[in-house]
Amino acid sequence: MKSMTGYGRGECARDGFNITVELSSVNRKQAEVAVNLPRELELLETRIRETILAAVSRGRIVARISVQTATGQSSVRLRLNRALARMYAQELHKLAKELQLAGGVTLEQIMRAPGVLQTDAEVVEPGELWPSVQRALQLALKALLQMRQREGAHLGQELAARINLMRRSVARITARAPQSAERYRRQLIKRIRAAGLPLLKADDERLLKEVVFFADRSDIAEELTRLQSHFEQFAACTTATEPVGRTLDFLAQEMNREINTLGAKANDALISREVVRLKAELERFREQAMNIE
Repeated sequence: MKSMTGYGRGECARDGFNITVELSSVNRKQAEVAVNLPRELELLETRIRETILAAVSRGRIVARISVQTATGQSSVRLRLNRALARMYAQELHKLAKELQLAGGVTLEQIMRAPGVLQTDAEVVEPGELWPSVQRALQLALKALLQMRQREGAHLGQELAARINLMRRSVARITARAPQSAERYRRQLIKRIRAAGLPLLKADDERLLKEVVFFADRSDIAEELTRLQSHFEQFAACTTATEPVGRTLDFLAQEMNREINTLGAKANDALISREVVRLKAELERFREQAMNIE
């Protein structure tokens, strides 16, 4: 069981460059990746995104990647592409002549042209930097997953505590439920006596029919059985190796349905109080389950 929140950082130094990758993740129902890259690494975005999605199935992951030269400067050492500058100068001069514009081509105009000034990393092909980026990314992913695993273990303990409290409530309801028909029979006789009506015998057919109808209408055995099944499914989730977040979402929905039915059928003060406890614990369970991958 893993949390969807975490942080990881990885670094790799190779071929005169230091690559740093930082990953942070927060809750999200689906997997979503946002990649912040320097311009010289933009062609690697697809590879980076695919690598992250292969390791993470849920959550919003933000990847921040930076490139520094081996001297520690953040890709700021500039190189002049003289051949490209000459080409710009020639073409701009021709264009000015064709348009009959006054004044010549200035150095400032040429230096502003794309690609004339290049950083060290821009001179290197992105594919050549990929091994370094990949190594730093793998280290960051490892740290991120370890943190998510630790957070998930804490969340799993919290969820298990909520399930145990719900189990106790269900056990009390199960013990109380078989007595509800007899209590209803006694209450019915008491109300008849209080109303001054002729007292019915214990084996009176009308009384028996009313009690049987009540017992059938308030039978909650099926709901209790399904709740126990959901508890067992949660226990299986705690030992699963694959992501279980969506399964927990589904279990929370199903438990909510059964608990609501219990509340609708319950005609007993103790059972009603237990239903309120179940709803409170289920809400806490649902809030924590939203953090699970």
